[in-house]
Amino acid sequence: MGTYLDNAATSYPKPDVVIDTISKFMKNIGATAGRGAYKSAITADRLIFDCRSNICKLFNGKDPSKVIFTYNITDSLNTLINGILNSGDHVITSSLEHNSVWRPLKILERDKNVQISKTPCSPEGITDPKEIEKLIRENTKLIVFTHASNVLGTIQPIREIGAIAKKHNIIFLVDSAQTAGAYPIDVQRDNIDILAFTGHKSLFGPTGTGGFLLNCDINLRPLKSGGTGEDSKNPYQPDFLPNKFEAGTLNVAGIVGLGEGIKYISNIGVENIRAKEDKIIEYALERLKEVPSIHIYGPEDPPKIVGVISFNIKDIPGEEIAFKLDQEYDIMIRVGFHCAPTAHKVMGTYEIGAMRIGIGYFNTKKDIDILVSALKNIVDSYL
Repeated sequence: MGTYLDNAATSYPKPDVVIDTISKFMKNIGATAGRGAYKSAITADRLIFDCRSNICKLFNGKDPSKVIFTYNITDSLNTLINGILNSGDHVITSSLEHNSVWRPLKILERDKNVQISKTPCSPEGITDPKEIEKLIRENTKLIVFTHASNVLGTIQPIREIGAIAKKHNIIFLVDSAQTAGAYPIDVQRDNIDILAFTGHKSLFGPTGTGGFLLNCDINLRPLKSGGTGEDSKNPYQPDFLPNKFEAGTLNVAGIVGLGEGIKYISNIGVENIRAKEDKIIEYALERLKEVPSIHIYGPEDPPKIVGVISFNIKDIPGEEIAFKLDQEYDIMIRVGFHCAPTAHKVMGTYEIGAMRIGIGYFNTKKDIDILVSALKNIVDSYL
């Protein structure tokens, strides 16, 4: 395997214990959860519950039954946004949202007259919480914010935003795709009503895993209905949690792997993971400046960002550079618009996109050295 720098898309490698646990489950247990009273099904039930409990502990939730599993954070956000907002409601969001938030909101705007306000921010992606309070209306039902931009890396002031939401009795939903597992999150301390998370990034789980944690009492409409294994005679989706939102067979093997990833994180400590990644981020920002004609976007200040750094090199298309990095140097980065066109409008790259590196726990300074050396060689070849 070459130099992997696309952890903002999905983390790689996964810890061996995650892979081994999934394999052992598939070979030795293999049953679904909530669908049987035989031994292997009961074991699957217990493993699912253990994962719920460990997610609850990681984010300081109060009730494991309020941890709902989905197939990714896009699934979670669609369930939540469509389950909360009604025709004529008003929602406030950031100027940096991923399409997993932006597209559901725009569809509701078109189809159900939901009103959207975007909170302004600086070109570096820095948001002033006071700007949010100015946007609140009588019909404001929801504030939904990314915790950290997947393009600029900028960490948003969610604790302060949550306090404003609480003051005005507005639901606060946080998209933690870029932070869960890599940055400390406490739903009580951070005033988060609902935390959406994905399993395959910094939680070290496989793809096809994710969910949300409810930290409030709210009557949400489920997006799907179907089999739950319990209350099967009921012609309607059950009202109790987590079954209300978990129609159909869960990705049991994936959730078992996710549970192992969360144990791995908890044993290290999120603060220690953050501290390690901080050092690599700082090193990357310094070394990238050595590349001729480079323009780095976002706040060049490690405490203000997660492991996401976007950049362009003057007069050289990013697609060409990314292709050469892959084909000639076996270096994997992301190039384009990163499913977040609103963020590219903020940073002034809406027409050209940008290259992005995603730094993860298993990256090293050597990975950055390899990247910078390759970038210098590519730039030299164009001169």
